[in-house]
Amino acid sequence: MKNDVIEINPNKVSGMPVFAGTRVPIKNLFDYLEGGESLEDFLEGFPPVSREQAVAVLEMAEKSLIKEVAANRKSCSTIILTVGSKII
Repeated sequence: MKNDVIEINPNKVSGMPVFAGTRVPIKNLFDYLEGGESLEDFLEGFPPVSREQAVAVLEMAEKSLIKEVAANRKSCSTIILTVGSKII
C-alpha cells in the first residue's frame, strides 16, 4: 500500500507502515509524542518527514479514534484519553 502519507512495503523496514518516501516508521511519531517530545522535535530528528506528512498522520489517527469511540459509545460510559502523562 502506498499513498502520499503512508507507505507499506514488505521490502522496506520489514513491512512496517512508514512515512511515504522514507524509511521512518509511523510509530516513531507516536513514540516521540508519548515521550513528551514536540512535533518540532520529531521533525528535527527525522528530516526526511515533512510537516505536512506528520500532521496528516495525526489527523488520520484522530479521525480513526473518533470513529472507533463513536462506534463503541454504547458499551462505554467513560473514556479517558492520555497523551504522554497528560489526561485529556
